[in-house]
Amino acid sequence: MRATVIHGPNDIRIEEVPDPVVRRPTDAVVRVVDACICGSDLWAYRGVAPRVAGQRIGHEFLGIVEEVGAEVTGFRPGDFVLAPFVWSDGTCEFCREGLHTSCPEGGIWGQVGSDGGQGEAVRVPFADGTLVGLPREAAGEEKLLPGLLALSDVMSTGHHAAVSARVRPGATVAVVGDGAVGLCGVLAAHRLGAGRIIALGRHERRTAIARGFGATDVVAERGEAAVEAVRELTGGLGAHAVLEAVGTAESLRTAVSIARDGGAVGYVGVPHGGSAGVDISQMFDRNVTLAGGVAPARAYIPELLPDVLSGAIDPGAVFDRTVDLDGVPDGYRAMHERTALKVRIAL
Repeated sequence: MRATVIHGPNDIRIEEVPDPVVRRPTDAVVRVVDACICGSDLWAYRGVAPRVAGQRIGHEFLGIVEEVGAEVTGFRPGDFVLAPFVWSDGTCEFCREGLHTSCPEGGIWGQVGSDGGQGEAVRVPFADGTLVGLPREAAGEEKLLPGLLALSDVMSTGHHAAVSARVRPGATVAVVGDGAVGLCGVLAAHRLGAGRIIALGRHERRTAIARGFGATDVVAERGEAAVEAVRELTGGLGAHAVLEAVGTAESLRTAVSIARDGGAVGYVGVPHGGSAGVDISQMFDRNVTLAGGVAPARAYIPELLPDVLSGAIDPGAVFDRTVDLDGVPDGYRAMHERTALKVRIAL
């Protein structure tokens, strides 16, 4: 089969790789229908996150089950499925508690020795614990596919930020970051009933999506200027809930600074630049809570899925370019150069 392989910074190739096969009785083989490029993939593309030359890449996909192992009971060939960005056994103590990302048997697509999501097919370990079944007829509904695909990572991650920041009906929420996760954080906050949502971003196409997702205000400034702007919008108090979706020291510093006393920051941006943005004394003095981390998407998808299927939310709006498998290298370049927000791969 053909799959996306990374060989080094700025070096993404489409290559022939071995076809996936069932190795264990709990495996399934899934033919990929839709995949995408994640903002976190760009850290590897830019050489910030190390990768082994020839390693697979990509961790978001929808597909059709082609084969299942003897112990798989929840799926059969022909089923339409969604894969969260990590696999998990579904039975360990962490999985039972809803923290599938800490499953001792778990892993992320594209890690060394596994198939990446940006390819024609994927071997899925622990199919029963990992995959989420979708209505078979949804596979033919082109308008629905982007929204379903967003559940595999960015929408679930935005929701995790909102839950971690304790978004509640009527709350004032600020979202730091105008990438796909930040925009989905806006949508998640709106879905949870936030009364006011302040989106921090300066790219007009992205802030337009943020407004469509429910943002009531947009702050284009950064750093101290952004802190002052949010404080001014909130009468000097700050936001009850802040969603941090970037992962740099500056973004964390901004997030903590714009939180209201007694408020909470939900951080989901993949950390780059250490923890210098976290001032513990500032958090202590103002009773600001910091929570978040890797989103347990498998726990959230069953809650979010009905709203996507019904059209109540459409996180698929974050996709602004679609390519085929051969177009993936160009898709990476476009996201790296910020001429595309999030690239969908239609196979």
